[in-house]
Amino acid sequence: MTDQVQQDQMTRAARRAVLIDGIPVSTLGVIALALGSNPAPSTGQKAWWIATTAVFTLAIVWVLWRAFRRADEYLRRIQLESMAIAFAAVLVGLQVATLLDAAGIIQLHQVAELILLGGVGLWLTIADLRTRLHR
Repeated sequence: MTDQVQQDQMTRAARRAVLIDGIPVSTLGVIALALGSNPAPSTGQKAWWIATTAVFTLAIVWVLWRAFRRADEYLRRIQLESMAIAFAAVLVGLQVATLLDAAGIIQLHQVAELILLGGVGLWLTIADLRTRLHR
């Protein structure tokens, strides 16, 4: 019983660490999204957007790397399987959006970002549910 309690505490600590690492990264992502939403940016605005997006991408890699290093083998497997499922969903979503764009029903550039963000949300939801329901 104490082993289960200790494992639950370790899982909570790992989630808390990812949350603490992820809050500044999420804020940076919102800033990058705001900078990139201008329909007619100047050269300076483009440079700031590219720089912010590059830093955001590197920060995501850093947070994921730290989270994988903290996790045990079981949690790593859950994360990788959840990523694989989300990756497949994004590929299917982009393929469907491409076909609908070719048919003239939707415009791909309007839904591509939503599909990618939905894939990240799907990944996090699957990983969280599998972690909570299995332990």
